[in-house]
Amino acid sequence: MKKLLSAIPFLLMALCFINWQSQQFPVTKTDAEWKKSLTTEQYNILRQKGTERAYTGAYWNNHAKGTYVCAACGQTLFSSDTKFESGTGWPSFYQPINKKAVIEQTDNSAGMQRTEVLCSRCGGHLGHVFDDGPQPTGLRYCMNSAALNFIKQ
Repeated sequence: MKKLLSAIPFLLMALCFINWQSQQFPVTKTDAEWKKSLTTEQYNILRQKGTERAYTGAYWNNHAKGTYVCAACGQTLFSSDTKFESGTGWPSFYQPINKKAVIEQTDNSAGMQRTEVLCSRCGGHLGHVFDDGPQPTGLRYCMNSAALNFIKQ
């Protein structure tokens, strides 16, 4: 019984991954095409729902003005105007540039329940959103730098 209970988190994670993989997005590619168009780190994060280590990404300490776009498909996601210092080691924003640019869904992986953030155009995993951000939204969109490209103003 103990072995069965310990397998439940892995089964839930697999079901979430299968559900995510079956969603339809405007930009679709085969697994081989994604591997060819993304770096190893980008593929791990965007397509396999990985996470970069804190304080290692290119944008956690970026203070330049500009726009953050999806590294997989180029969709505009966040403005530097909504970026803030969260102290987490990942680039954090209090809102996306457009609510329709991202999809939020429940993520039960890693033994906890969080809200995952996906690019609405390609389904790429961007990071997670938490309710401990600054005003005006009170939200913290905690993104992986490798899931983003920055276009300087």
